[in-house]
Amino acid sequence: MDRKSFIKKSSIGLGLALVPNLATTQGNRTKKMVPADMKPKIVREAEGNVLNVIGDIQKHKLVGSDTNGQIAEWVNDVKPGVSIPPHVHTKEDEIFRVLKGQVEIMVGDTTTVLKPGDTAFAPRDVVHSWKVVGTENASMCTTAFPAGIEAMFEELGKLPSGPPNFEKVAEICGRYGINFV
Repeated sequence: MDRKSFIKKSSIGLGLALVPNLATTQGNRTKKMVPADMKPKIVREAEGNVLNVIGDIQKHKLVGSDTNGQIAEWVNDVKPGVSIPPHVHTKEDEIFRVLKGQVEIMVGDTTTVLKPGDTAFAPRDVVHSWKVVGTENASMCTTAFPAGIEAMFEELGKLPSGPPNFEKVAEICGRYGINFV
C-alpha cells in the first residue's frame, strides 16, 4: 500500500473511532444518546437559587439534577475584599469566568488579576483561591464538573450570619472533598 492510500484509509478509521455516532447514525443526525431524565433548560439572568455562602452571594443556574450530574454552574456577586482561602478540590474541576469587576486568583503557582472576559481553570487536586480586588463588586460565572458541590453550598448557606466558624466550614467542606491548605 502506498503512503497516500495508507493516510486516506487510516484517517477514515481514526475519524470513525473518534466520532462513534457518525458510524452508527448513518445520516440520522437528530438521534442523540441523551439520558431520558436530562432535559434542555433555559435560565434567565434573574433566575436561579440564591444562596449567601459566607458572604459570597451565589445564584445557582444549573445543578447536577439538571445536567445528569455533569456540571453545576453559578454566578456570584461579591463585595471588594471578600475572598476564598487557598483550598483543594478532590472531586471536581472548576472554571472561573469574570463577568464584572476584578478578581485576584491563585491557581497552583500562578497568581493574577482577572478582569471581565478573563477565564481561569482550576483542575482538581490543585490549590487555588480568589479575592475580589478593586473598588467595585465582582461577578464570576463558576462551573464545577462533575456536579455535586452545590449540595455543599446549600449546607454552607444555612450557617448563621456573621463571622463564619472556620472549624464548622472546614468540616462541611471536608465531607465534600474540599480541604483548606
